[in-house]
Amino acid sequence: MENILVVGVNARAVACSLKKLEYNVYSADYFGDLDLQKCTDQYRSVLSQQPYISCGHFIEKFNPYDIKDLAKDFISECEGIICLTGVSPEIFPKNKIIGNKSVENVDDKYYLYKKLKNQFNFPLTFQVSDIDEAGEISRNYPGKNFIVKPIMGAGGYGIRDLSLTEDHIDFSNLILQEKLNGKNISASVLSTKKESKTILKSQQIIGDTMLGQKEPFGYCGNITPLDEDNLEVDKTGYGVISEIAEDIITSSSLIGSNGVDFVINNNELYVVEVNPRIQGTLECAELVLNINMVEAHMEASQGNLMDVPSPDGYAVKMIIHARNRSRVGQLNFEDVFDLPAFNVIIEEAEPVVTVIKSGKVLDDVLFSAHETVGKVYNNLNAV
Repeated sequence: MENILVVGVNARAVACSLKKLEYNVYSADYFGDLDLQKCTDQYRSVLSQQPYISCGHFIEKFNPYDIKDLAKDFISECEGIICLTGVSPEIFPKNKIIGNKSVENVDDKYYLYKKLKNQFNFPLTFQVSDIDEAGEISRNYPGKNFIVKPIMGAGGYGIRDLSLTEDHIDFSNLILQEKLNGKNISASVLSTKKESKTILKSQQIIGDTMLGQKEPFGYCGNITPLDEDNLEVDKTGYGVISEIAEDIITSSSLIGSNGVDFVINNNELYVVEVNPRIQGTLECAELVLNINMVEAHMEASQGNLMDVPSPDGYAVKMIIHARNRSRVGQLNFEDVFDLPAFNVIIEEAEPVVTVIKSGKVLDDVLFSAHETVGKVYNNLNAV
């Protein structure tokens, strides 16, 4: 295998890891950032970033079939295809997919809940027809709060408190779910058809307004590895995080690199979502584990689990969003990735760049990351 195609919302991290493995890399993604272009032999992107022109709003412009159309000329040239967040492998030739060839039953959050709720601890989840039915269910559980979320989706987009949901909302593609406040955890699992192994646990950064995130449940990055010594969680009822994650991935018949998201609420561990693809923790995992995560994904997809060392040091990923409508200045700082074009316009709350830092002392890594975040914001010019 020499030529590999990467498709998804953001292809940069996987494309660059593939390039380190000396593959010919093709990509079709949404953003088309400058540092992606350096890691690909050929690329196509939905956005055509031009100076003084707005990139628009992702949630309004993104369509996975646009990425499929962009990739169509590459498919015949590539022996393998890696599908990332935002694009389902079902729309590409199954014989070329590296990883899970079918993910609909996992991406469908209500189907997953029904399948696994008797085996694992999930928040209460309901499929409802309208706002009135949602309100009735909520009243039947006094003391609990509920959120409305897309039945399929990623990154925390479109999740709202039930109390803030408009009466006219169409519930055909939404579910009602118990709202759990607590620490957001993700587990990264390598799996073959025969076995699964949790290689890393991370704390997720969710809805951080200091990073310009306006989505209250929006994904903003990770702190890796997870400090398990200070976790307040009952480890007797449902086992430890690693074991649960492995059991879920095995139960879902997933292969390659996959993730399981949890919330720790009142000392109890709840399963929230399963991500049947390479996760956003990829860069942090590579830094603290000293492996190539794409190589690990490909090996596991072929039935071989890599020998992965224990984490060494810490890594932090922070996704910076525009605090207001902004024109991009010079952002080519050390440890800043997903670089947009100079002078392009980024709309309020849209992602701008990603900051990734690593080191031996967590407090130092966090300080350095926040310092670089400040430099980025100082080079965004309000429009």
